[in-house]
Amino acid sequence: MNPTSQRAAQSQRALMGVRDLIISGEIRAGSRLSELALVERLGISRTPLRAALARLGEEGLVEAIPSGGYAVRSFSREEVVDAIELRGALEGLALRLAAERGVAPARMGELGRLLEGIDEALRGEVADMDFDRYVDLNAAFHEKLWGLASQTIRRELERVTSLPFASPSAFLDKQANVIEFRRSLYGAQTQHRAMVEAIGLREGSRAEALAREHARLARQNLEFVLDQDRSLIRRVPALSLVVG
Repeated sequence: MNPTSQRAAQSQRALMGVRDLIISGEIRAGSRLSELALVERLGISRTPLRAALARLGEEGLVEAIPSGGYAVRSFSREEVVDAIELRGALEGLALRLAAERGVAPARMGELGRLLEGIDEALRGEVADMDFDRYVDLNAAFHEKLWGLASQTIRRELERVTSLPFASPSAFLDKQANVIEFRRSLYGAQTQHRAMVEAIGLREGSRAEALAREHARLARQNLEFVLDQDRSLIRRVPALSLVVG
């Protein structure tokens, strides 16, 4: 591996390592991030660590403190909801532009195959669906949708979904045993199909509206955990970042 590749690998390792420590709940909201402790914990040097902390500051997961260094941010419920809504707006914009500009048949075929895979995962009784496969394919489907967007929109989507609550798969695996939640996945798949159909028919406004509505499922999942089944909170360590 050449020096440039080594530096890139170190930077990525630092970024993912610190992010995982925060989202897993090992480092709590308000905690100051010790460079020395993180260097030892992650087995990296200070240079990639500082670059990672600066990047996480741009993403909004940590914040600079007056005395120097960074601390883990806390989030209000409103901020989390705003992040989810922003993700929906960006996805909607991406799909509208893709529909208006047209998408190559090969890429439409890739989306179609993912939809078929999700159909298979949801086949059978609610309690018997292949939940793990659904989670994986749902993430792959949304990544494929983002691939239709311009680089500018993709960068913004990556920034927003780097927050622990705004991604399309937020809370999915935490509610695997909640039958009511499992039933909602059939509606989510109907929305998936409608979005792809709208793109294929070049109905930009419809594709955008569907994407915005679909993103609100993440908000419903958040509200379910916070308001209806707080026993799930301990299974979502990142919720320790939410205050109020």
